[in-house]
Amino acid sequence: MQLHVRYANHPEDAKHYDTNKQREHFLVEQIFVPGDIELTYSHQDRVVFGGVMPLSVDLKLEAGKELGTAYFLERRELGCINIGGTGMVKIDGTEYNLEKGDGIYIGMGVKDVQFSSRDAAVPAKFYLVSSPAHQSYPTVKIAKAQANPRTLGSGETSNARTIYQYVHPAVCKSCQLVMGMTVLQKGSVWNTMPCHTHQRRMEVYLYFDMPPETRVFHLFGEPSETRHLVVANEQAVISPSWSIHSGVGTGSYTFIWGMAGENQNFDDMDFVKPEDLR
Repeated sequence: MQLHVRYANHPEDAKHYDTNKQREHFLVEQIFVPGDIELTYSHQDRVVFGGVMPLSVDLKLEAGKELGTAYFLERRELGCINIGGTGMVKIDGTEYNLEKGDGIYIGMGVKDVQFSSRDAAVPAKFYLVSSPAHQSYPTVKIAKAQANPRTLGSGETSNARTIYQYVHPAVCKSCQLVMGMTVLQKGSVWNTMPCHTHQRRMEVYLYFDMPPETRVFHLFGEPSETRHLVVANEQAVISPSWSIHSGVGTGSYTFIWGMAGENQNFDDMDFVKPEDLR
């Protein structure tokens, strides 16, 4: 298991980053490593995110010096969505099968979390987002059909999409974590426009289900001085609370979003009109 650390950034500093420095601080280029757990610890609201890709051997979630706890979820909660082949999550001895698109919420205090694939030739790809927690809530498996759907946008504005809320008050209880998946309709390429900020919460995006040649231009930065990152399949973007987050693709894609911060109100957004962007 690998755990990489990314530090927080002040917006006045971030505006001076060149392309390489922006990618170094905000883009995680490899999420899934075959046969391993690859995680990133962000000092933006102390969120941990990353991928678990088991092959023939079960992979166990471990704590380390970065967390300073005896086990990973001693003071944390976790959301997980499988975007690969059929897999299994074993939680303190109880097994949960996750097909592609299935998710699970795991509350604070769970000591043993292990991941496996049914078929190493078609491995599961578990995407995780974890945030600090101060109260324990029950583990809940969330099939895609059980997620809370919200349809937004339109074909006329190229942003028709369905937002599936997995870890959300409408679906299950969590301490501060909110997590879901957005699926764009055919022909739509914008994932959020008009864009917005939410100073109360940071956000992490994982882009996936993209053809090899497709790229997403992910917009971030302050509304008055925007930046962009060019993102490939199965790469993730850290979006600080002071930053807009929006993206447009050269082809089809899906993304998983995870948030942590002061509240769980999905609609707590400060919208920015396109004519006010710079």
